[in-house]
Amino acid sequence: MQIKRQISLILAAFSGLSHAQTTIIQSPLGEGNDLAATGEWWKKEYTAKEKWMDLEVPRDEVIGFALYTTHKNTLKLTAQFYPLLPDEPRKAVLEIERDGKWVQVAESKIHELGWSAHFRVENWDQTKDAKYRVKYTDTATYSGLIRKDPVDKERITVASLSCNSKKDRGDRANIVKNLLHQNPDLLFFAGDQSYDHKEHTAAWLQFGRQFGEIMRDRPTITIPDDHDVGQANLWGEGGKVSTLRGSADGGYTLPAPYVNMVERCQTWHLPDAYDPTPIQQDIGVYYTSMTLGEISFAILEDRKWKTGPAGKIPKQGPRPDHIKNPKYDPKSIDVEGLVLLGERQHKFIHSWAQDWTGADMKAVLSQTPFAGAATQHGNIRNRLHADMDSNGWPQTQRNKALSEIRKSWSVHLCGDQHLGVTFQNGIENWNDGPYCHSSPAIVNTIYSRYWLPLNDAAGNNRNPQDELPFTGEYLDGFANKITMRAYANPQKDKNKGSGYSIVYFDKSDRTITFENWPVSANIENGDKPYPGWPITVKQQDNDGRKPIGNLGAITVKGITNPVYQVVSEETKEILYTVRATNNTFTPNVYKEGSYTVNIGNDLPNTKSLTGRKVGADPITISLKD
Repeated sequence: MQIKRQISLILAAFSGLSHAQTTIIQSPLGEGNDLAATGEWWKKEYTAKEKWMDLEVPRDEVIGFALYTTHKNTLKLTAQFYPLLPDEPRKAVLEIERDGKWVQVAESKIHELGWSAHFRVENWDQTKDAKYRVKYTDTATYSGLIRKDPVDKERITVASLSCNSKKDRGDRANIVKNLLHQNPDLLFFAGDQSYDHKEHTAAWLQFGRQFGEIMRDRPTITIPDDHDVGQANLWGEGGKVSTLRGSADGGYTLPAPYVNMVERCQTWHLPDAYDPTPIQQDIGVYYTSMTLGEISFAILEDRKWKTGPAGKIPKQGPRPDHIKNPKYDPKSIDVEGLVLLGERQHKFIHSWAQDWTGADMKAVLSQTPFAGAATQHGNIRNRLHADMDSNGWPQTQRNKALSEIRKSWSVHLCGDQHLGVTFQNGIENWNDGPYCHSSPAIVNTIYSRYWLPLNDAAGNNRNPQDELPFTGEYLDGFANKITMRAYANPQKDKNKGSGYSIVYFDKSDRTITFENWPVSANIENGDKPYPGWPITVKQQDNDGRKPIGNLGAITVKGITNPVYQVVSEETKEILYTVRATNNTFTPNVYKEGSYTVNIGNDLPNTKSLTGRKVGADPITISLKD
């Protein structure tokens, strides 16, 4: 109570100053946007109109939470602050405990747009745990644990979450309790950490209050989605300005400094961007990769370059992005010139797929699925034939992206659609593409989606052992091929389809296991995932093309578990690049022809075997590690 009283006196004193004395900066964020970051937030008239977030914290609690990653012996950590008063310093330091003493390893200014501080430490020792603390003057500290890289673990656990709706402002205590029990090695928040559009700072701080306990002592990947940057839907279209209500013309609605503030707070701590060149309006980029526990993750921005539908395709529904026309031809909306990931990210995936440095398995992380894996949107009565918000559109670009992802046998983890699903993408044929696992919404009471095929029809070639009825092979609303394995439709219960995901990567047998968990589950009491899960697939299942034969067994001496790359000598196309589970690998191919097999330790650049054909004799070669 005494601390609160002192704060009240301080705030009262500042409230008597002139506007010129108390204005921190002239806001570039647009009038009325994010007053916690730009206005005289300590004054009553500057507080958010919804009294849901108290920014007037005791000064020893001014550090809200922290996020970090380690990659290639570099530690990057973001400390999120509550708004500071005008006379308070704008600098913080990062300390590491060594031999029982705190040693400063970095310092950072505190950005007034978003109130974040960013620390970078080179030559970081990833083989040891290290306690850290962020220190602000002599007033506040925030501590946690930088975990060592879990390369010694055979099973790497990833928690995947998304869609933290403001419909429920409460804590996330039950999810956090379960996560602490499941003890993931990596946290992945796939987007919509904030739903407060023009008040990101307050909403981001609330997100930290909800999940800070689990984030403070393990690596965390956060990537913003449409609601984080103040839009109901986002087709970034390379950074242009959107002028249409609903933003379906493509581009960003709020000023670029607002977008950059959100991305700085949520993504600065990620490994450095593959190519940091900004897009239009000088909006930054963050697509990158990260390796943890011998699993390599590609982190994509699947909305930043995507084309907006308005004016580019025939309107066939009440909105430019919603098709409600049972007679529409999916080919009519797959026109030339449309973009999904964009050439820059295709170049990145192509390069990343071939580099297996420190990795046994690979996975792609992004905001949303590459298919329309929902039938009803908003409520159970609103059936859409297609929704351009998903990455099932544009179809040609969707297939191009999946073809690149398939070349590394990568699984795809995402969120956004509120509906928890696991399905296998088809590209040319059913089941020939990567598996997709999408997490349920953390809070699924604002815009529910359902998987309820017409006429309650089971898909073709449905596995009769499936627990759920609507599984098997389907065409989505864009005529993309998908094979549904499990879905968590909202029910009239306490969960309403809300929850989170756990994904296990087992390196010894190269399998991936998916689980979607109800928000109310009590794991300590033995509760189970949603019906239909767990689902386990083999790493190689992410390339489901049917082989017509193989190129003969290739045994390598001198390198442990080499990397193999198969290239068509006719088309020069890379079929796949993967790390073998032992020193003998038998490459499958999908049509007759001559092939080159490139072999190496981390990159396939040490030895090339040319002219290999189906039925070739086994061969043994010697290489140096």
